[in-house]
Amino acid sequence: MRFTKMHGLGNDYVYVDGFEPKDVPDDPPAVAKRISDRHFGVGGDGLILLLPAEDGVDAHCRMRMFNIDGSEGEMCGNGIRCVCKLAHDRGIVSANPMKVQTGNGVLTLDYTLDSQGKVDQVTVDMGEPKLDPALVPVDVAGLTATDQPQTFEFGLGDTGERFTGTFCSTGNPHVSIYVDDVQAINLMKVGPLLEHHPAFPSRMNVHFVEVVSADEVCVRHWERGSGITLACGTGASAVCVAGVLTGRTRRRITAHLPGGALTLEWKESDNHVYMTGPAVEVFTGIWLSI
Repeated sequence: MRFTKMHGLGNDYVYVDGFEPKDVPDDPPAVAKRISDRHFGVGGDGLILLLPAEDGVDAHCRMRMFNIDGSEGEMCGNGIRCVCKLAHDRGIVSANPMKVQTGNGVLTLDYTLDSQGKVDQVTVDMGEPKLDPALVPVDVAGLTATDQPQTFEFGLGDTGERFTGTFCSTGNPHVSIYVDDVQAINLMKVGPLLEHHPAFPSRMNVHFVEVVSADEVCVRHWERGSGITLACGTGASAVCVAGVLTGRTRRRITAHLPGGALTLEWKESDNHVYMTGPAVEVFTGIWLSI
């Protein structure tokens, strides 16, 4: 199986060009677990397949993404930028904007090229955020509502810890939790507990956010199915929405993630969130044991 290693701000995945059918694994979840291992595999936050769009879907290509644990995610913000780069740079899709089918519908991507004619920066129209708790999804029956929109207080099992989080879906379920110092959070401890909180029927992507200014935040991520990652594009988009809902930040912000910076904007004109960031190809290879 031929593959390409790519990353968006350090959120790295193993990519397979499924326009070559012989390279598509029969059991993607099993391959994702093995190939993502950083000691016995290629290493990455998961496996992403670039595929032809399904029949009847108005898109140039399709993305399927699988986490380290083999679970399939609806969308990946950093991953879809790399899908755009792979599709363009391999000569599969030349359209700009490019339409990519995902588990969260068809998304539109605009991109710029570097001096070698390769994709450099990609802006993804993430669509409208879903704010209805039932659509995130979140079971709010056992949570305590606050005076801020989409924001609830909840406890963490028997630990006695309590958190206040703002929920929305930008293709995946997300909670943004504002803190004074993101580096002080023991993410390895609280991340898995929050991900599997009983109020989150589809598990949860968790983001701790430190506000630098009305235009700037620092974020650390715990991603559902992958754990700590250096960047989360859908999560940063959710943080942009949460900042506006809670009055902490403006509609256009720079989010500083462990792997680098993303630009996010939640436009009033169409209610869509736009995410802009880089896509980088690292190396190609052949996986001998699928």
